[in-house]
Amino acid sequence: MFLSRWDTRTLIPVLLIRTWSRLCHVPGPWFAGLSKFWLLRKALGGRFHLDTAEACEKYGPIVRVGPNELVTNDPVVLKRMSAVRSPYRRSAWYDGARLEPEYDSVFSETNEERHNMLRSKAAMGYSGKDNEYLEQSIDDNIGSLVRLLDSKYISTTTEFKPVDMAQKFQLLTLDIISDIAFGEAFGNLKADEDLSSYIKTMDNMFPLIILLGTWPALAKVFFSKVLRPFLPKETDTIGMGKLMGIGKKVVAERFGPNKKVKQDMIGSLIAHGLTQREVQSETLLQIVAGSDTSATAMRATLLYIVSNPHVQQKLLEEISKSSISTPITDAEARKLPYLQAVIKEGMRIFPPVTGFMSKTVPPDGDTIKGLYIPGGTTIGWSPFGLMRNEKLWGPDAKVFRPERWFEGTPEEIQSKEIDVEMCFGYGKYQCLGKNIANIELNKVYVELLRNFEFTVVDPVTPWKCFNAGLFLQSDLWMRVTKRVPSL
Repeated sequence: MFLSRWDTRTLIPVLLIRTWSRLCHVPGPWFAGLSKFWLLRKALGGRFHLDTAEACEKYGPIVRVGPNELVTNDPVVLKRMSAVRSPYRRSAWYDGARLEPEYDSVFSETNEERHNMLRSKAAMGYSGKDNEYLEQSIDDNIGSLVRLLDSKYISTTTEFKPVDMAQKFQLLTLDIISDIAFGEAFGNLKADEDLSSYIKTMDNMFPLIILLGTWPALAKVFFSKVLRPFLPKETDTIGMGKLMGIGKKVVAERFGPNKKVKQDMIGSLIAHGLTQREVQSETLLQIVAGSDTSATAMRATLLYIVSNPHVQQKLLEEISKSSISTPITDAEARKLPYLQAVIKEGMRIFPPVTGFMSKTVPPDGDTIKGLYIPGGTTIGWSPFGLMRNEKLWGPDAKVFRPERWFEGTPEEIQSKEIDVEMCFGYGKYQCLGKNIANIELNKVYVELLRNFEFTVVDPVTPWKCFNAGLFLQSDLWMRVTKRVPSL
């Protein structure tokens, strides 16, 4: 039976009121409770990381940003949702984060039992403990970057050779993670180009991932058999499909009667019981998640270092006065207090992962900050809201100031360290690649700064930066000169 014109006119307002009233007690933009338009517009606008942070500043630690969506900048809430025994579960947002149409990785898997299984089997491989060449791989590729800059991009008083450090850091992290994951670097730094067109592919892909995450129903359509012919394929010669093909080939060599056996990440995944198909999915995830996040951290932190002369000077003094190897070892870097403060402050002021990554409130609902939240509601996080929250970091929370890591009692400093670690997630959803990222960051700034002086070409517009869950960054143009041998 069809609705009459009068029934339709009556029904629409009733549905809107019902939609709005479900979470009307939670503060937020009033129109966000009527449709997903606010959330979608912000997600596609390129500054979602700042929009959600500003919403939390204006409305409080729990903000309504959609008919059934909330966002928080409160570490207590985030820990509550991600604790090992938390009844919260991953929401449908993760359906859009699938890198392959038919397969989930440990990041996109929403089935809690399967996620826990994948995570437990992959943990040792991601930690690097089963890879005896992990640190050497990182050293070799950072060394390749140093040699590239030295041979091709040194400026002098008579010659100006600007270099886009945004691209160079991406090439570096792609080579590092491919070396770790596949046993051989892609060779981007040697060729001084993106051999697989990965950067261009990600520029197109990440906004789509955010769209699918914001509107999960679209993910089912996108990954359906109807659109399957238009999605990346293992036979592609560029982009995500090429990476899928490389991963399939390399992983296949580790199985079968004539299999290769190596003590690397793939070897660890196999040794801990992952199937050939599961290993293939995890290696693809390593390339995407491991390269983009580390590259963002490197770009942002180097930019903050060279833009703050007193920070750079203190860091250089610590490097010059310390007895460290060339290249610096991870163990040595961990003993340099100011370097560690700079790394933590860089991660705090510019957290590299900003995807909504919402969790679903358990069926019986939950009471948070005095607000009852009905079951089925999704709660995402605002990493910039968390890391620039004045209640946590003080009135200068938006200032890059490594000295804050030496201030306060030991208990207060420890609390801050726990909070900044949330850049990598928390509990059962914490990033498995945290150890690899920390080793990269412990080394890269020391090796670059002991060899070169960096000057931002255009301080007014230092880079192009678009947020799509991960950051799409380019045109970080710098003038590079040789540093005097005192370091």
